[in-house]
Amino acid sequence: MESAAGGSRTGRNLPVAIAVGAGLGALAIGSLYFVEVLFLAVVIAAVGIGVMELVRSFAARDITVPLIPVLAGMAAMVVGAYYGGPAWLVGVFAMTVLVLMMWRMFQGTEGYVRDTTATILVTVYPSLLAAFVALLLAHPLDGPDRVVVFIATTVASDIGGYFAGISLGKHKMSPLISPKKTWEGFAGSALACMAVGGWLVAWLLEDDVWKGVLIGAVVVVFATLGDLVESVIKRDLGVKDMGSVLPGHGGLMDRLDSLVAALIPVWVLLTLLV
Repeated sequence: MESAAGGSRTGRNLPVAIAVGAGLGALAIGSLYFVEVLFLAVVIAAVGIGVMELVRSFAARDITVPLIPVLAGMAAMVVGAYYGGPAWLVGVFAMTVLVLMMWRMFQGTEGYVRDTTATILVTVYPSLLAAFVALLLAHPLDGPDRVVVFIATTVASDIGGYFAGISLGKHKMSPLISPKKTWEGFAGSALACMAVGGWLVAWLLEDDVWKGVLIGAVVVVFATLGDLVESVIKRDLGVKDMGSVLPGHGGLMDRLDSLVAALIPVWVLLTLLV
């Protein structure tokens, strides 16, 4: 979520960012409603690139994370969640962590705790968190619609925060972590999330508007905190962006940060309320 006052300080090429965002949205929606398995492949590919960006950033600080086993575990979690539900997701995650701990053990004792801790972090963030989108998709009645509610509401946080921030942003939210974020931008994110959430829950899921507004209110909090978490990681590792694969956006992790943070709360609320 970009929330700085003044377009010159946002760091984005807005036309390019819009075009890339529209393309990603079309790919997600197209695969979601026509071939669900293809959407899972898109998720695995996107999260896989995000994992690669994290691993590369860790490597720049001499922290070793085994890429191939982490990617294999992430893909297994997504597929297991879709076909087997939460029990399979938890089981595959636990086995992945155990295998990764053993994997690093055979490479010596020096730096074992450091490398294993970073490896488990990547296995949770974004891998485990992203797998919850498969649980949304697997809902027997309206899985694709639930995924759209999640994605659109979370993306609304970024869009609402961006435009409110560049127009009205004055009061910094967290100068030490992310100087561009403002409380005005957060307010714009909140309004956008609650409006989109209320609308989509009523339209796609045919349920009460207030449930969508509640989901939007929860999303804006977790999406913002997720964005700040990634900012903390980048500052600690000394990088500006995790990557440059998306023109106008940065790396995949720079777009996945708010999505993976908001995903589990949305899944919980949709499961309990809708």
